[in-house]
Amino acid sequence: NINNLEFNDISSKKIDYFFHLAGKGDIVPSIEHPELYFETNVNGTLKMLQLARKLKVKKFVYAASSSCYGLARTPTNEMHKISCESPYALSKYMGEAATFHFGKVYNFRVNSIRIFNAFGERINTKGVYGSVFPVFFKQILENKPITLVGDGEQMRDYVYVTDVAKAFIKISMLKKVNQETFNLGSGRPISIKYLISKLCSKNYKIIKLPRRPAEPQITHANITKIKKLTGWKPEISFDEGLSRMKQNINYW
Repeated sequence: NINNLEFNDISSKKIDYFFHLAGKGDIVPSIEHPELYFETNVNGTLKMLQLARKLKVKKFVYAASSSCYGLARTPTNEMHKISCESPYALSKYMGEAATFHFGKVYNFRVNSIRIFNAFGERINTKGVYGSVFPVFFKQILENKPITLVGDGEQMRDYVYVTDVAKAFIKISMLKKVNQETFNLGSGRPISIKYLISKLCSKNYKIIKLPRRPAEPQITHANITKIKKLTGWKPEISFDEGLSRMKQNINYW
C-alpha cells in the first residue's frame, strides 16, 4: 500500500530512477466510489513524490492514463485537450499534475507516460470492469457465454506489457527531456469483435450488455513523439501478444 510506505522503509537504498506505476484502475467503480481512487491515485502519488524528493532521485517517471483525453479525436496526440469523464480519469490526471509540480518546485526530472490499453500475462483478473482479456478468458475456461459490452465495434489501442516496460526504461534514460508527456500505445486499434474471433468459434454463445458510461468508442494513440525522442517502437503485435497469453492460459 503506497499510502503506508515510509521513507525509512527504503532510505538505505540508493535510487536513481523512480517508476511510479501503482494505482487504482477501472472506470465504473470509480464512479461508485470516487474517494477510493483519489486516496490512491492522488494522495498516494503525493506520497511517492515526497519519497522521491527525500531520496534525491535523478528521474521520476509517472504511469499516467490515456483516459484523461475522454471521448477524444483520433489518433490522439499529447496536445489533445484534457477531458476527464470519470473520477478514475481525473484522479490519474491529478497525479500527473502533481508529478510535474513537484519536479518543478523541488528540481528533479519528471516525465509522464499516458498508457492506452496495456495487456499481457499477469493482467489484473479481479472485477468485471477492467480489461476484457481476463473476463473473456475466465468465461471461456468455465464454458460460459462471453459477455459483450455494446456492439463489439469498439476499438482499443493495445500495447503489450514488455513494450510498456521498455518504453519506461527508454524514457528514464533521456538526459535532457524534462516535464514532458508521452503517449504509449501500438498506434493500431483492434476491435472487440476481432478479439472475440481470435478466442473462440463463430458459434460460441455471446450475451450482449449495454454500453458503459464514460467509455470512448475508440482509443488510438499517436505515438510519433515517443518514437522520435527515444527510438522506441512496439515490437509485439496484438496477435503475437494474444498468442502468448493463450499459451499461458493455465495461469488464469
